[in-house]
Amino acid sequence: MTNELEVPRERTIGGVRVPTFLYGTAWKEDQTARCVRQALEAGFRAIDTANQRKHYHEAAVGQALAAAIDEGLVGREDVFLQTKFTHVAGQDHRLPFDPSAPIATQVQQSCASSLAHLQVEVLDALLLHGPSTREGLAPEDLAAWRAMEALQAAGKVRLLGISNVTRAQLELLCERAQAPIAFVQNRCYARTGWDRAVRALCRERDIGYQGFSLLTANRRELERPDLLEIAKRAGLTAAQAVFRFALQVGMLPLTRSTDPAHLREDLAASEQAFSDDELAQIEAISG
Repeated sequence: MTNELEVPRERTIGGVRVPTFLYGTAWKEDQTARCVRQALEAGFRAIDTANQRKHYHEAAVGQALAAAIDEGLVGREDVFLQTKFTHVAGQDHRLPFDPSAPIATQVQQSCASSLAHLQVEVLDALLLHGPSTREGLAPEDLAAWRAMEALQAAGKVRLLGISNVTRAQLELLCERAQAPIAFVQNRCYARTGWDRAVRALCRERDIGYQGFSLLTANRRELERPDLLEIAKRAGLTAAQAVFRFALQVGMLPLTRSTDPAHLREDLAASEQAFSDDELAQIEAISG
């Protein structure tokens, strides 16, 4: 059975209201504006993108948001808008900064480009799109973070975060950061206990954990009979069950569905809560 408790639709992080479910815009290319509009119409009020043309079309996100605001569908204050600074190694030839410039200048140029693409004056969140090295933090990572802190101090960015990090890297950034780390965004695998180690550190440090690829990284787990049985009892799809679990254990999940019906289903996953036993079963699922 499920509890009657409804999962909150918003959290306050660093003094900023943050919707608990984000819409991810990666890999949509010329469908980006259409998909963002669909997400807003479905009720999503948090949009994640990146100034990395290789995988994102940030300008199209801005076009969709501006049109929705002009038409009265949403106000700017209604939408939490998050983007990322991506190091040159993660980019293709369509760079949003001068690759020969110092890292701090690259971050400033990327942020200015993001503000222009998104047609806003302030970013709700800016994330470092992953360290430049697999282990530890390189000097350029710390330089990028310092530049992001300067943008926050200048009022261009409300909250800061980092993506694609290990627990050890996050511990190191916690030691070095001068401004609070508001978010970690990681690909979330069931086989690692849904990124248990990083989530635990986020709870300790009051960092919002954003989980992405919850469905695509866990295709086998979504076919597990035990998960399907839990979902069936709750009247949910397997995808809805994963999102409900994620929300209830404190994640801020991302979905990147292109189907309007699935978008509405995803949001509906927060309407009730699993029992403690059901949560424990899903937490323990591994492919």
